[in-house]
Amino acid sequence: MPVLSDECYIEFTWAGPGRTIVAAGLDGVLAVHSLSKRSNLAGARAGFYAGDPELVHYLSEVRKHAGFMVPGPVQAAAVAAFDDDRHVDEQRSRYQRRLALMIDALTAVGVDCPAPDGAFYLWAPAPGGDAWGLAHILAAVGGAVVAPGELYGEAGRDHVRIAVVQPDDRLELVARRLRDAGDVPDAPRAAD
Repeated sequence: MPVLSDECYIEFTWAGPGRTIVAAGLDGVLAVHSLSKRSNLAGARAGFYAGDPELVHYLSEVRKHAGFMVPGPVQAAAVAAFDDDRHVDEQRSRYQRRLALMIDALTAVGVDCPAPDGAFYLWAPAPGGDAWGLAHILAAVGGAVVAPGELYGEAGRDHVRIAVVQPDDRLELVARRLRDAGDVPDAPRAAD
């Protein structure tokens, strides 16, 4: 049974260096990478997989014969993006700033949110375990639409997931609104 490792966030690893499954060997494994996260090119639907030579060959044949070939201009853009690490370093710094900004804003409203070990999402624990309530408050007070964690499975049910992917000025506006509101339990809620 093959093992596929989603390594699309590898450049956004905050706790130590990024790690790949292929470092332990190629037999039966594939590492999957994408430009959607690395280079903010989600619409391009371009990336690569690496690992077990038999699996790589099989998938390339399937792609050819099923008509899943990436258009030439997208391939050229992918080559340019994978050849440039400077923009990835800039994006990494941008996400780190945004994560810190939102952690500070959440702390100001009484939500103790730890920094993630990687990616550009915060998993904020909801006061009293009420993720839907916290999502409601963050929308009503901060103007931020976040996802209650149970949408991602039972383990996330008492958290909200916050993506720091909006432009800096939007996130700064949300942070300012939250800081001005004070503690979450006292924050005004919109009518149900």
